[in-house]
Amino acid sequence: MASRRSYGSYNDGCAAAHALDLIGDRWTLIVVRELLLGPKRFSDIQRDTIGIGPAVLTQRLNDLEAHGIALRRQLPGPARADVYELTGWGRELEAVNTALSMWAVSSPALPRDADMSPDTVVLAMRAHARPVPGCVDERRVALDLTDSRRPDARPVTYLAQMSADATHVGRSSEPGPVDATITATTQDWKACLIGGVPLDQLPGVHTTGSTEAVHQLIDATSLRGLATATASASA
Repeated sequence: MASRRSYGSYNDGCAAAHALDLIGDRWTLIVVRELLLGPKRFSDIQRDTIGIGPAVLTQRLNDLEAHGIALRRQLPGPARADVYELTGWGRELEAVNTALSMWAVSSPALPRDADMSPDTVVLAMRAHARPVPGCVDERRVALDLTDSRRPDARPVTYLAQMSADATHVGRSSEPGPVDATITATTQDWKACLIGGVPLDQLPGVHTTGSTEAVHQLIDATSLRGLATATASASA
């Protein structure tokens, strides 16, 4: 099959057009999305990107490597497994992912009932994240998310850190001392953060520890909380 001609080959020097040459193919930005929170093995990317075939994934990863957006390296230790990760330049695409997400959330055709991978739910939280007003001391919440699209899925652990200055959520295999722990399926946690469904109506969400910290995290990373904060700032 002939390769797609680049916009540059049509004498189009627009940087946005060049960006589409780099990441505009089907699945490319989705693969980037799955690497934004850290390195993954080929099998992990394919597992979390439901619908992509191994040949297409191989081609997209090769293209990302060739363009300097991602790289492949071998982990140390007995396993010596290969993983893919974004370069520093590639990680800057989180801002692009965030901008696209915030733009598309207003689409009337958005599949609001569709599920998401654990990393994708957390990336949505990061896109909506904002400081917690009046939070004197940092609050820490562990979040264990299980992909409800797959019956054999194991939970992935993240750590949310909230303060009056900022809120950050990222992967953490050992979150350490926390104020609260949330265990949830991706379907129900998405329903809470994006759909605004109260926790007591979501059987797939369980919490321990500080109820206040749990609600602070929801307020700081939910779509509804973002709309409230935006409206308050505009008033």
